[in-house]
Amino acid sequence: MSLRPVKSVIHAKPTLEGAGVHLRRAFGFGNTSDFDPFLLLDDFRNDIPEEYLAGFPWHPHRGIETITYVLAGSVEHGDSMGNRGSITSGDVQWMTAGSGIIHQEMPKGDGAGRMHGFQLWANLPSALKMTAPRYQEVKSGDIPEITDDDGTRVRIVCGNFWGRKGPVEGIAADPIYLDVSIPPGRKKTLPVAMSSNAFAYVFAGGGKFGNASGPLAVPTEGVGSPGAAPPAEADNRSLVLFDSGDEVSVRTGDEGIRFLLVSGKPIEEPVAWYGPIVMNTQQELRQAFEDLERGTFLKSDGAGR
Repeated sequence: MSLRPVKSVIHAKPTLEGAGVHLRRAFGFGNTSDFDPFLLLDDFRNDIPEEYLAGFPWHPHRGIETITYVLAGSVEHGDSMGNRGSITSGDVQWMTAGSGIIHQEMPKGDGAGRMHGFQLWANLPSALKMTAPRYQEVKSGDIPEITDDDGTRVRIVCGNFWGRKGPVEGIAADPIYLDVSIPPGRKKTLPVAMSSNAFAYVFAGGGKFGNASGPLAVPTEGVGSPGAAPPAEADNRSLVLFDSGDEVSVRTGDEGIRFLLVSGKPIEEPVAWYGPIVMNTQQELRQAFEDLERGTFLKSDGAGR
């Protein structure tokens, strides 16, 4: 087994999206190769309703899949295929935009006004950019959760892990999407496919991820032996991008740690990206916006908005 070195640690940056939603962006709208097949990760955690209630009114997508995972509050949604509903704490919405979809997402707080969730964008390969749109909604109770002997808990949103399979299927990037909680004072090693790109996004507690490469410009501590590289420390709202290997290691702090562990096979195709539309060429991108102007954006049967 080979331990994945830490390539970089990124602290999520405040940004505004939709109609004025305050959120933190871990990555997106930059270099896509390091995260391929993923394009963007937003953390929309907020305890101030005025900063998120305006939501994300009707907007288009083409060429991608969006994955929304809610931990507190709810997100009411609707789309041009006629889907309507609400995802609440622990639920997942996986939307394949394909050839084109128009949808809206309106967050609502819980009883204390808290809203917390994530949205991840996954790219589609060129052969599937214009596939028919598809929608999957998974309720919290349908997401398997495994508890290991040391108290580590893993919710499996998508993919196979520790002999269990997540409920979201048929995703082009063939990803593994896990919600991992590890108790205080533990060292834990988790398998990741060698062929996949992988990252962890820490959203509670903190820890030190094993690092077999050179020191990073982040808080570090020595590991005792001469020439040994220090582990990289990651706290709340930190994204840890891993280099190649087939396992990741983390040592937890006094509060334990909770993070998303996401991996997927890189598509390795050109990316032409503007706003909510991601294609392979600038011509395809122009065509998408021309379709929007002409009212021919929605290609699938029954798309009525």
